[in-house]
Amino acid sequence: MKAEILKLLREADGYVSGQQLCEKFGVSRTAVWKVIRQLQEEGYQVEAVRNKGYHIVDSPDVMTKEELDSLMDTQWAGRNIVYYDSVDSTNLRIKQMGDEGAPEGTLAVADKQTAGRGRRGRSWDSPSGSSIYMSLLLRPKIEPDQAPMLTLVMALSVAEGIMDCGDSCGNPDVKIKWPNDIIINGKKLVGILTEMSTQIDYINHVTIGVGINVNLTEFPEEIRETATSLRLECGHVVKRAPLIAAVMKRFEQNYTVFLEHGDLSGLKERYSELLVNKDREVRILGAKEQYNAYALGINQTGELIVRKEDGTEEAVYAGEVSVRGVYGYV
Repeated sequence: MKAEILKLLREADGYVSGQQLCEKFGVSRTAVWKVIRQLQEEGYQVEAVRNKGYHIVDSPDVMTKEELDSLMDTQWAGRNIVYYDSVDSTNLRIKQMGDEGAPEGTLAVADKQTAGRGRRGRSWDSPSGSSIYMSLLLRPKIEPDQAPMLTLVMALSVAEGIMDCGDSCGNPDVKIKWPNDIIINGKKLVGILTEMSTQIDYINHVTIGVGINVNLTEFPEEIRETATSLRLECGHVVKRAPLIAAVMKRFEQNYTVFLEHGDLSGLKERYSELLVNKDREVRILGAKEQYNAYALGINQTGELIVRKEDGTEEAVYAGEVSVRGVYGYV
């Protein structure tokens, strides 16, 4: 009931009477008042005016299941939320829930992670009260070799979700560094890690973990020159829950397009428009050779198409190479 009351207060044009709330939820005025008091204690500015009712003035950067539920505007993505104040890793929890039969769209969100991981097993710094740590459970009916494209679907969705919340952040210049890093002003903002449980020719489930630096103001020395946060770029605290809801809404839409086509052909134009590597010289760091090339964009399966110095074009696979800009991180 708390999430539903919160949603009603947010959507109301003016005050919502206590009687309306009592009748809608079939509870007493005392029960309604208890919920209002809980919201106020959590930091929500809720006005209570006699003969008018309740009106929400403002809300802080609250991360609770009720807050997330009240903001989610999707059919299935993020509709089954499991929230943790602290957890080892949202990816580990979602993988366990996937094995136990949790429905597609289950979303694990944590205020703090104690064992977060990035690509190639790197640790992901995950302090409390400052960032978004979330993992989404998918059960796509696709071949296992199609699953890596889901990472790019999420990258596009995160970038678009951040831009959808751009009014509160001065419309930041969000870009994608192929294949799945989100950057602002040449510094990394988001990490995405996709893992899957498969049989030989069948996917049991896919876990996509997303870490977004939202309100961090300091970084470890080893990444200080290459990492940033929305707060540093925007100059003020950014609310995390609305951003999670925006990303889930975009992902649900983009995932549907992906499944309809079976590849990225319906998304690659929008993805390439945000690709910071596109139309730039990049350096390909392969296992056997390194060379400079000109990035042209992605193909329908998500590989980066580059033109080599001899004029030939080549598809670069994310699992085989790293791409760095010749003159810096991007």
